[in-house]
Amino acid sequence: MSFTQNNHYVPRVYLKHFASESGYLYRYRVLVPKQNISDWKRINIGGVGYQSNLYTRVLAQGDSDEIEKWLNRDFENPAENSMHKAVNGERLEKEDYRLLVRFLAAQIVRTPAFLIENLPRWREQAERQLKETSENVRKELEEARATGRPIQTEHVANSEYFPLRVTKEPSSDGKSVIIKTETVVGRGIWIYAMRHLLTKTLDWLAEHRWTIISAEDDLPWFTTDDPVVRLNYRNPTDYNFKGGWGSSNTNILLPLSPKYLLFTQVGKKPNQRGEVFPRPMAIMLRRMIAEHAFRYIFSPFKDPTIPQYRPRIINADAVKNENEQWQKWHEEQSLAERELMG
Repeated sequence: MSFTQNNHYVPRVYLKHFASESGYLYRYRVLVPKQNISDWKRINIGGVGYQSNLYTRVLAQGDSDEIEKWLNRDFENPAENSMHKAVNGERLEKEDYRLLVRFLAAQIVRTPAFLIENLPRWREQAERQLKETSENVRKELEEARATGRPIQTEHVANSEYFPLRVTKEPSSDGKSVIIKTETVVGRGIWIYAMRHLLTKTLDWLAEHRWTIISAEDDLPWFTTDDPVVRLNYRNPTDYNFKGGWGSSNTNILLPLSPKYLLFTQVGKKPNQRGEVFPRPMAIMLRRMIAEHAFRYIFSPFKDPTIPQYRPRIINADAVKNENEQWQKWHEEQSLAERELMG
């Protein structure tokens, strides 16, 4: 079986609904190195929304693409037919909504935007986890020595994806041991978070009441490299994109095509399927989708409103540094993970 090296964090089965019949769409870059770069570039759906070895795992016997295949098998492929029905205005069964929501959940956690947003929080959590683990191991060793009973290991769900090593070394006086815990905050913890959220907390999303919202012909939906918007909105100057999966009044939306958008407002009665939002609300949501983009916006045509919603950032150093970081991503993550295994 072939190894999947290019990991599409925005799947082609999704992007094709924003493309022409020949498979092309227009890409708008949010961050560019210089002013004279064109706003839009026509590009094939196979050439966008991916990063080499984004999810590749390092195992003792070599690299593994199991995460990419898991996402394809359990989230992308099952939703493909339901997505086709939704964007063609066909009848949707309860199972179709379930599969669409699972696809939406995967699109929340699998993007580089999710990784970068959560890295600071994961670093803080890792520090606490290391302290707790060291203390727990110390207590278990003391209890085992006092009682003569062996230490009982308890399996934690998805723990095989959490990059953690615990070692013990004799102290210099030979009368005690030093407990050492180590981790790597990066790809491994991201994969652990994906596995946890998509297996343990996914039911929260499925319990919401979802619907399909239509667009007016002159206000089509577009999508981005971070396509699921979790919007907390109070007024035009007081809103954020940090809505929780189960937080009351959070608006969660995923554009499915220029015509249709998957939508829920947590805790509220759903809109009728096919309903068109009032124009001010549709315009506001289009702006929110653009503002929520990480680095790219995708549209079936050169939409003149998008540069107004999301003016480009021109910064050559930022582009250079970001490109260098992604080029080193797999090598650096793999080296750190192998050292932890050694």
